[in-house]
Amino acid sequence: MKNTELRPSTPIEAFPGVGPQVGRSFRHLGLATAGDLLRHFPMRYEHDRGERTVADLIELCERGESPIAALRVEVASVRHTPRPKPRSEATFEDDTGTVRAVWFHAPWMRQKLHPGAKGVIQGQAKLRGKYLELTNPRWEPEGAVEIAPRSERLRPIYPASEEIGSAQIERAMVPALAGLLAQVEDPLPAEYRASRALPPLSECYRRMHAPQDMDEQREARRRLAFEELLLLQLGVMMKKRQMREGAKAASVPVTAAVDARIRSRFPFVFTSEQDRACAEIAGDIAGVIPMNRLLQGDVGSGKTAVALYGMLAAVAAGGQAAIVAPTELLAEQHGASIGRFLAGSDVRVELLTGSLGAAARRAALERIATGESQIAVGTHALLLEGAVFRNLSLAVIDEQHRFGVEQRAAMRAKVARETGEVPHILVMTATPIPRTLSLTVFGDLDVSVIRTRPAGRQPVTTRVVGRDKETEVYTYLRSRIDGGEQCYVVVPAVEESAIGLKDAEGTARALSAGVFAGLRVGVVHGQLARDDRERTMDAFRRGELDVLVATVVIEVGVDVANASLMVVEHADRFGLAQLHQLRGRVGRGERKSLCVFIGEPMTDDARKRLDAIGSTDDGFEIAELDLAIRGPGELFGSRQSGLPPFKVADLMHDMELLRLARRDAKDWIERDGDLSAPEHRLLRRKLMHSYGGALGLADVA
Repeated sequence: MKNTELRPSTPIEAFPGVGPQVGRSFRHLGLATAGDLLRHFPMRYEHDRGERTVADLIELCERGESPIAALRVEVASVRHTPRPKPRSEATFEDDTGTVRAVWFHAPWMRQKLHPGAKGVIQGQAKLRGKYLELTNPRWEPEGAVEIAPRSERLRPIYPASEEIGSAQIERAMVPALAGLLAQVEDPLPAEYRASRALPPLSECYRRMHAPQDMDEQREARRRLAFEELLLLQLGVMMKKRQMREGAKAASVPVTAAVDARIRSRFPFVFTSEQDRACAEIAGDIAGVIPMNRLLQGDVGSGKTAVALYGMLAAVAAGGQAAIVAPTELLAEQHGASIGRFLAGSDVRVELLTGSLGAAARRAALERIATGESQIAVGTHALLLEGAVFRNLSLAVIDEQHRFGVEQRAAMRAKVARETGEVPHILVMTATPIPRTLSLTVFGDLDVSVIRTRPAGRQPVTTRVVGRDKETEVYTYLRSRIDGGEQCYVVVPAVEESAIGLKDAEGTARALSAGVFAGLRVGVVHGQLARDDRERTMDAFRRGELDVLVATVVIEVGVDVANASLMVVEHADRFGLAQLHQLRGRVGRGERKSLCVFIGEPMTDDARKRLDAIGSTDDGFEIAELDLAIRGPGELFGSRQSGLPPFKVADLMHDMELLRLARRDAKDWIERDGDLSAPEHRLLRRKLMHSYGGALGLADVA
C-alpha cells in the first residue's frame, strides 16, 4: 500500500503486516480504519536514551539503577511457550555480553524473532541474579523504519492490549502519519486559531505521535482538548437556541394571589434561597419559551417544596404537572408527600406504579388524559411512555444523574406530538453537581441553587468506625432509641451474601434477638411488594416502629422527622454520594442526629470515601471530592448521562479551557446561530457528527 493511496476510511487490514487476524486485534482496540489510528493518542512518552552496550547496562544496574536504553544486538536463541499463557523468551548478544528478554501475552513475537536476526532491543533493564533482563521490550529488526532518529525523539507509549502491543501500533502509525496528515481538514477557521494561538490540526497530530519535545506535545494536547470542549459547548449553546426558537410552552402566570395561595399550603416559611428559586421558576414559566432549569441543593434543603410550588402554579393556571422519579419507592414517597401538602384541596394527585392492577391503571390513565387528575407521579417508564396528558404544563424530573439530555428531548417531543406544546422542565438533583460537570453534561440547563437548610434542622454528627466498635455503637443506639428516637440500619444486600455482607432480613432477625430485643423492628427493601413496603414505611413514619432495617431503597426521598439515628453497615461498599444521601435521611427534625458509618476499607478509593464522608456534611464539597476520587466518567456513567467520551480533554484538569470554550461558543452562536457561514462548514459538520444525535440538534444549515 502506498501512502498516497491512504484515506481516513482505509481499513486497518490494508496496512503492511496487518492481515485479517491482526486486524481483528486492532479492531478490538477500536482501531478499524486509518483515521481511527491517527486519533489513537499515546498515553505517555519515554525518552530514547541512545544506544548502550550490555556491559554498560550491567554496570548501571549494579549501581542500583533501572535504566531504559537501547541495545544493538543479535538473536542467539528463542523459545516460545503458547500455553497456558503465551510467553516468548530470547537471548541476545553484543560484543560485551548477553541479555535475556521475555514477552508475556505477545504471540506475534513468534514471527519476529529467530536466531541470527539483528536489530535493536529497547526497554527497562534489570539484573536477575547475574543476568541482565528486559521484560516486554521493544524489538526493531534491522532496517525497520522509525518516525524520527532514536537519539532525537520521545518514544510514544500507546494504549494497547494483550493482543496488540504499543510498538506494533507505533509501526502502523508511520504510514498513517505519512499518508494522512496532508488530508486532515481543520474544523477551526485559521483566523480563530490565530486569535487563540492554536496550532493547525494536522500539526497537532504530528506533535502528539512524534513530538520533538514535551513542549510541542503540550501545545498539541491543549489544542485538541480545547476543540473537544468547544464542540460540546457549541452543541449545548445551539441546543438552547433551537429550543428557544422551536415549539412553545404554555404561559403559566404566577400572580400575587396565586403565590399566596400556594404558600399557604406549606406548614413552614420558605428560606430566602427557596424564595429566590421559586421566583426564578415563576419568571421562566410565565413566558412561552420552555423552561429548562436545574434545581440543585444539598440533601434536606427543601428542593421538593420548591418543585411543588412550580407544579401548583401550573395547576392554578389550568394545566397539569408531573413528577418523574427514578424508582417506584421514590415515586411513592413523592405521592405521599404531595398528598400531605394538598390535604383538603381540590387538586387530584395520580400515582402510577407497576403494582397497579390493569383496571386501576386504565382508570388512572383516563383521568390523566381528560385532565381530571392535575398532578401525576410515577417512574419514567410508566409516566412518560404510558401516559397521555391533556395539557402538561410542567414536568419535574427528580434525580438527574439517571435522566440525561436525550431523555429530556424525547419527553418534550412526546408531549409536543400529543398537545402541540412542549412542557416546561424542572430537573432536581439528589446531590449537588460539581461545577465542572454542570457546564458539560448539564450545560443546556439554567441553574437554581439552594445551599441553606430550612430553619430548625439540626446538623448531623458523623462518626466513621471499624468493625471492632460495632457492639459499642449498637449499645449506644439502643440507649437513644429507649429515649424515644427512631433509627435506620442500612445494609448493602437484600439476601445473605457469599462474601459475608450483612443482609436486610438476616440483620433484622439478629438485632431483634440481640441488642434491639423488645423493640419494634421493620424491614424494607426493593424486593418487597409495594403494599408491604408502603405499610412498613407508613408504620415507621407514624412511630409504630423503632428501627427500620433497609437497603439503599431509602437513599433518596424518605422523610421521617423523628428518625434521628442511622448506622450504615459495610460503609466501604457504598459510593460517596450514596453515603451522603443516606446520611440525609436523618437530621430532618429538631433532635440532634447521629450517623455512624461502620466499614473496613480494603481499597485506597474506599478509604478516601470514608475519610471524605467523615470530614464534611456539605453536599457541594462532597460532590467535588466524589469527582476527584472517581472521575467524571465513572461518576455519571457516560451512556446514561450524556457525558461526552473525550479522547484528550480532562474535566478535572482543563477547567480553564472549559470556561474559555464556553465563552467562545456563546459568542459564536450569537453571531452565527446555525454555523451556516461558509467558513464554518467544517465546524458544523464535525459538531453534527459528534453531538447531533446526543443533543437532538436539528441540522438546519
